Order: sequence, then C-alpha cells, then structure tokens
Amino acid sequence: MKTLNHWIGGKTVEGTSGDYGPVTDPATGAVTTRVALASADEVDTAVAAAKAAYATWGTSSLSARTSVLFRYRALLDAHRDQIAALITAEHGKVHSDALGEVARGLEIVELACGITTQLKGELSTEVSSRVDVASIRRPVGVVAGITPFNFPAMVPMWMFPLAVACGNTFVLKPSEKDPSAANLLAELAAEAGLPDGVLNVVHGDKAAVDALLAHPDVAAVSFVGSTPIARHIHTTASANGKRVQALGGAKNHMLVLPDADLDAAADAAVSAAYGSAGERCMAISAVVAVGSAGDGLVARIKERAEKIKIGPGTDPASEMGPLITAAHRDKVASYVTGAAAQGADVVLDGTGYTVDGFEDGHWIGISLLDHVSTDSDAYRDEIFGPVLCVLRVGTYEEGVALMNASPFGNGTAIFTRDGGAARRFQLEIEAGMVGVNVPIPVPVGYHSFGGWKDSLFGDHHIYGDDGVRFYTRGKVITTRWPDPADAPTGVDLGFPRNH
Repeated sequence: MKTLNHWIGGKTVEGTSGDYGPVTDPATGAVTTRVALASADEVDTAVAAAKAAYATWGTSSLSARTSVLFRYRALLDAHRDQIAALITAEHGKVHSDALGEVARGLEIVELACGITTQLKGELSTEVSSRVDVASIRRPVGVVAGITPFNFPAMVPMWMFPLAVACGNTFVLKPSEKDPSAANLLAELAAEAGLPDGVLNVVHGDKAAVDALLAHPDVAAVSFVGSTPIARHIHTTASANGKRVQALGGAKNHMLVLPDADLDAAADAAVSAAYGSAGERCMAISAVVAVGSAGDGLVARIKERAEKIKIGPGTDPASEMGPLITAAHRDKVASYVTGAAAQGADVVLDGTGYTVDGFEDGHWIGISLLDHVSTDSDAYRDEIFGPVLCVLRVGTYEEGVALMNASPFGNGTAIFTRDGGAARRFQLEIEAGMVGVNVPIPVPVGYHSFGGWKDSLFGDHHIYGDDGVRFYTRGKVITTRWPDPADAPTGVDLGFPRNH
C-alpha cells in the first residue's frame, strides 16, 4: 500500500507521529493509500520552514515571483489529466468533473500571474507643503490554508497562488480523505522554481488544524468547509490574533417563476443539484417553485434525473460517481429515508443504489423530494449529496421571504424571462452570489467568491480583489523632504541658492 507523506521545505518528509489515516477509492471501497497524520511538532516544522523562506521570498521582486507562477501555470496545464486522475481515484468524481475542477483552479493561478497590477499602490502629492502620502500593500507572512475534500485541487489553488504571489509563504493542510492532489501541486510548484519552504503541505486531522490555529508564527488562515467548522476556525484563530477568511456551508436556493423556460430550468436544476454527486458548496439543493411552475418543473426534473448514468469516475460513460466515504453515503441516505415521515413526497429515492461489479463502492442514486417543508431536516441541513428538495410557494414575494429566512447565504439563482423581476431579485435576495438564469453563479477568478450569513466568517471573500486584500496588509507612508536649495551651508548638491 502506498504511503503519502508531507511536503516540507521543498522535499518529501516522512511522518513521525506514527498516526496514519486511510484513503479509499470511493468506487470500490478499497483502501489504496495511507496518509501520514501530522503531530503538533510536525506542524511546527512546516511553519518553521515557511517562516525561514519568508525572509527572502517576502522581499523578492514581483518579476521573480510572477516568473515562477507563469512556469507553474504551464506545468499545471501539462499535467491536467494526471491531477484529474488523482482526484477521481480518491474523491470519486467523474474525470470530466475533475478536469473542470483543475480548469477553475488554473483561473486563479492566471490571476496570480498578473499580480503586478493588483499590488499597485497609491500616491497623493503635496497634501501639505512638500508632504506626500503613499499607500502600499505588504505581505502578511506565513499563511495557512485548510481545505475540504470536495475540491482537493481547486480550493487549494484558490488560496496559495495568490498568497505566494503577494509575497507570503504557505502551509497547506488538505483533507486527509483525498490528499494526493495537494502533494502533486506542491511538487509541480517546486519544479517551476518556487523556492524551498514557500509552499508546504502537512497532512492531518483536527490535531494538525488546531496546531495551525494556535501557532504564533501563522499570521492568517484561509478555510473552506462546513459551517460548524468554519465558525470554530474563525473563533479560535481570531482569538489567537490571526486574520481569518472562513467559508462555511450552504443551502443554495433556485427560485423558478411561472414565466420561466421550464425545460431550461429543469436542465439547470439537474446539473446544479446532481453534478459532482451534489458534493459542492455551490450545489442547488432547494428549488422554490412559484405558483403554476411546480408540477411541470418537477416532472421535467424527474424525467432528466432518471437518465443520469451513475458509475465509476474512470468510466467515460459515467455522469455521476460515488460519494467520498461510506459513512457520508449513509448520512445522505438518512435524509431521504426520513423525508416522507416529515411530509415530503419522495419522487425519486436513490438509497440502496449499487453498481454491478462495484458493489462495495460508496454508491447512492438520485433523490428528488417534492412538497418539502421548511422545518424538515432535509431542508434545514446541508446534505452535501445528490438530494434535491422542491418547495412550493404562491408568489415571488413568498419565495424571496422563504429564501431570506435561511441561515445560509452562499449562492442563489432565479429563473425568469422578466428582467424587472430579475432586477428586484438581485437587490432583495440576501446572498453573496446571485445567478440570473445561471444555476451555479461561481464568479470568474477576477471577481471574488463568498457568501453571507452563516456561509462566511470573516470580512474577506476568497480570490479576486478580496483575496489580494486578505493576503496583504495596508501601509500608509507620509513623507516630507526639504527642498535641496535649502540645504545647510557647506553642503553642495548642485542647486542654486535661494538666499
């Protein structure tokens, strides 16, 4: 069995804690790798390597940093399939989904390549007699990133390329469930010329996370994961004097008005709810059907969902793969089995689904729940699986009120032909990302990603301008210089005397 170790100081470092975690192939259920789980001492070693590297990387030129990043981007592009294969092997998503993940991560690497314009300062001259004021941005130091299992390549690439482009050094703690992609990302960065210690990868569980949150040499923490953990990360790291961006969970809604193109809305709902097996924080998990839209929309979603081909991610015919672990599969299934007792109509029940020849995989089929109430578990909780809830309301106003009552505010969408309704929705809905006839409104790299309410803890969204601001600190410099003509007697600067 393969053992995956840490990447510290530009090289593979064997784990010394003696603790290892299993990494499984979700399609077969077989344990394929054991990953070293770091102790607090091993975390300290990684942070020390990052701190040592910061002494030179933090003062390196912008051209030196971007030269590395341009080479890194080329290497990532050349190794797309290899990265995607690791994602499929350990996460289970189909290869096309994995390639899409890599592509979205590359967007942020490309943004980092252009960091020179993002870091330009400002200058005001003659604010007073011979006084100028300049505003500049400086790196914060050692940054930690704690990333989730559902996007083992993309989310790390949402963090460390911008962080190191801004002059910081980075310690990445990826999910221990699918950790191999993170090591490959670090190895390719070293091949691109990133100096030793600038990017480090430590694998681990809660012990490693807590060590990072408490470490005095970690200046900032980026996190993506569930809301309870995001709240813990924000509270703990902030109490230890660190700046924090902690992106939490979601219950993304899609409002469908009676005038919408129901075929287009059904296509969008199916892809947004069941793509990547629903294991994404931007998945649509609740469709709010207004008035007469409901029956026709549910029928269309059911018709399309039943045609989805479920199978191993390595099979080109597969459109949806397994869930990450058997325990997670069982948890997702429990929401479906309990839905009817809480008043829902179970239109499609995906529990008990298996794939011939892969019976031990972490399989679950498509589930569609109609007439779901807002006080049911399936609605209130982030399920993080291929389960779509449909809620019925009578009016646009009722739909918006229902959606705004949710404690989550990550992403949302409206489907309508009415521009006026869409405009109202953009302004009235309480969410950080809004789509108009777009079901998964993930911003492009040069805009920032993040939600409201219990979907974000901290002031900064991730990547884009917010990412640059998070990974830098502002400094304002006020200067006054005497006129050379006023130099003291005996000092000749070659200027004519005024008196």
